[in-house]
Amino acid sequence: MTRLHLVRHGPTHAKTMVGWSDLPADLSDHAAIARLQDHLPHDAIIVSSDLSRAIDTASAIQGPRLRLPHHPDLREINFGRWELRGFAEIEAEDPDLAFAYWDNPGDVRPPQGESWNEVRARVDSTIDALMSNHPSADLVVVAHFGVILTQVQRALDLDAQQALSHRIDNLSVTEVTHDGIRWSVGKINHLP
Repeated sequence: MTRLHLVRHGPTHAKTMVGWSDLPADLSDHAAIARLQDHLPHDAIIVSSDLSRAIDTASAIQGPRLRLPHHPDLREINFGRWELRGFAEIEAEDPDLAFAYWDNPGDVRPPQGESWNEVRARVDSTIDALMSNHPSADLVVVAHFGVILTQVQRALDLDAQQALSHRIDNLSVTEVTHDGIRWSVGKINHLP
């Protein structure tokens, strides 16, 4: 049985669509970092996205845990030309596409970006490889809102819109387990 402890990176405080842009995380809440570090299994293996907000969060909570190399396929959604733009601006430019992207996620993609289904396929493949390479391990995956929700979707067998209805706060933990056959979900968006 493999247990995934999916941790969302520290806050960036950006009020725009942040996907592949490498914005830093605010890790100044030392009490929250300490609670998160203490909550996670001490013998877990830790891996993160290759974006600094995830790398730095993983470093802050690593402690004695074995660290794997950062993985680019654990990045957030690639928002393409929507990157670092506010929703109101995006909606004003192309209201139909903006509405379709959030109301009917799946194959709809932002200009030069990736669709929800593409993100899900990328992340599923990476998580499968991690679980295969580290069977029966506790894996702490420090990543992003979209990455975490792809695994909630997978484990609960939800459609994309249902998955996106979940809240995933910064520095929260979502626990997903795979026993080799079935998926199960423990806590979603747990703030230790």
